[in-house]
Amino acid sequence: MAAAAAAQGVSATQREEPVRDDAAVETAEEAKEPAEADITELCRDMFSKMAAYLTGELTATSEDYKLLENMNKLTSLKYLEMKDIAINISRNLKDLNQKYAGLQPYLDQISVIEEQVAALEQAAYKLDAYSKKLEAKYKKLEKR
Repeated sequence: MAAAAAAQGVSATQREEPVRDDAAVETAEEAKEPAEADITELCRDMFSKMAAYLTGELTATSEDYKLLENMNKLTSLKYLEMKDIAINISRNLKDLNQKYAGLQPYLDQISVIEEQVAALEQAAYKLDAYSKKLEAKYKKLEKR
């Protein structure tokens, strides 16, 4: 009853004041408190919904960690494959270096022969030039 009297008192004071179109003004109906049983049911509903929300959040986080774990495993396997490839490349490079070292004396001989051929070529050019001069002198002497 006190609430009804307070509501009438609020209504009476609101009637005396000019009517405002303010959303912040509280009416007597909004101020009513729900019954005790409703509060208990609402609290239970809120807690069950909060539990469902937190369960969902924790499940999502757990799934994220599982995904990260799988990604780490795959990355680890990929690095192991890359390690094997690098070991094979290193082994093949060592074999190539050994073969190159075995061929090095022959490559040195080829370089020496190449230098000798270049010197022989120069000598051939000089001989050709000298023979042309000799031929020119011979023709000059022949004409006399």
